[in-house]
Amino acid sequence: MSSADLERGGGAKARRTNNNYYVDNSDQEWTSWLIPMFVAANVAVFVVAMYINDCPKNHRGSEGACMARFLGRFSFQPLKENPLFGPSSSTLDKLGALEWYKVVYQHQGWRLLSCIWLHAGVIHLVANMLSLVFIGIRLEQQFGFMRVGMLYLLSGFGGSILSALFIQNNISVGASGALFGLLGAMLSELITNWTVYSKKAAALFTLIFIIAINLAVGILPHVDNFAHIGGFLTGFLLGFVFLPQPQFGWAESQYLPANSSVRSKYKPYQYVLGVLSLVLLIVGFTVGLVTLFKGENGNNHCSWCHYLSCVPTSQWSCGNR
Repeated sequence: MSSADLERGGGAKARRTNNNYYVDNSDQEWTSWLIPMFVAANVAVFVVAMYINDCPKNHRGSEGACMARFLGRFSFQPLKENPLFGPSSSTLDKLGALEWYKVVYQHQGWRLLSCIWLHAGVIHLVANMLSLVFIGIRLEQQFGFMRVGMLYLLSGFGGSILSALFIQNNISVGASGALFGLLGAMLSELITNWTVYSKKAAALFTLIFIIAINLAVGILPHVDNFAHIGGFLTGFLLGFVFLPQPQFGWAESQYLPANSSVRSKYKPYQYVLGVLSLVLLIVGFTVGLVTLFKGENGNNHCSWCHYLSCVPTSQWSCGNR
């Protein structure tokens, strides 16, 4: 039995179609444990951040008093400073928030990954963790912890790269890039496994609508939509690499009668999409990292790209991004 079948923890069933046999794994699911661990890790990091923040002791500003002072050292920064009910920006910076100058000139590239475990406040954390539970658990049950874990981390990394290239005057934190990567992977999974879905159009339009709404929210001020876009594009490409499903089943000798013919595991277009996506990922990560560590500002090469993250209106300004 293959390692994938061992991870699923169930037995496959041999079926017959036109004298060709295939193995049906459609009724098997993995047990989701990695996504709950990610949720627990994000919550734990936020608790640590609030402990280190210690607003009653360290707050000396003029923005007002700490919020929820009954929480002691876990009380929040004043709302004028952080309306999301969380720590100060200096605390987030200390713990590994994404900051362009420190990544490029102080050689702290680890911030490209550490920032995805930090959150600006309770509201930020709850919104992201609810999304992670609803999206991630289903994906892990269907495709296993290894592939979904790689999707999450690499998408978060890709989002951080694009964010650092275009937002260089503010810090950035949050798992949103990784979450958008899971959404992107869901879209590419639908495309590459198109023939196994019964209600294709409905699934496609629903998913595109959800993605469009979430990206549209990113044009509001103080939302890092570049992390969203970078994570989405990374996850979209990774989905073609990690999430193709056998279109005719995977035949294994112990399930088949002797001298039976075996169909191909994947269709040719799945191989093409997978190879092309892998090449684009390698090129994109290489160009992005080289450009970033050379100290380039992405806005200098794209005069309109700043509108992807914030669109100024009469109600708000985008500030110096």
